[in-house]
Amino acid sequence: MNEGFLNPNEIIKNVPLRSNMNACDLGCGSGGWVIPLAKQLKEGTVYAVDILDEALSALESKVSAQNLSNVKTLKGDIEENIKLREDYFDLVLMTNLLFQVENRSKVMELAKNLINQNGMILIVDWKKDAPMGSSEGRISLQDTKEMASNLGLKIEKEFIAGSFHWGLILKKL
Repeated sequence: MNEGFLNPNEIIKNVPLRSNMNACDLGCGSGGWVIPLAKQLKEGTVYAVDILDEALSALESKVSAQNLSNVKTLKGDIEENIKLREDYFDLVLMTNLLFQVENRSKVMELAKNLINQNGMILIVDWKKDAPMGSSEGRISLQDTKEMASNLGLKIEKEFIAGSFHWGLILKKL
């Protein structure tokens, strides 16, 4: 799994978390980010969204094994319509996601609509020139920043997210 290159616990330190925050992981996979987040957001809820039943099922097993009661899984296609409350989330994660989606600006707009006025979007994705992983569909940090700006999002923080990834925290203007 690609998660091996990334340390979610380390990367999450870039985000000012409060234990009562509500977060949403779009394209959560089997939960490499959901579990560390759920452990920190003890009084909040982490919504885990993925299109694959197998990934959600694997995540549910992990959540159950670790006795976490603040994770809700939701099957959905983030490029279509998903049933989540808008202006609700304090944090939306999009990790190793943009290179996999067809309509990036639609997905980024979804993330923008999901966060509340003080909410943040954490994006972590492959560096264009990373020698690992699939190079197909990668988007540069610069292109992501331009897309965010066009959607009315401001850059709160930019950071290196490991040897092969970049990270960005966005907020509404």
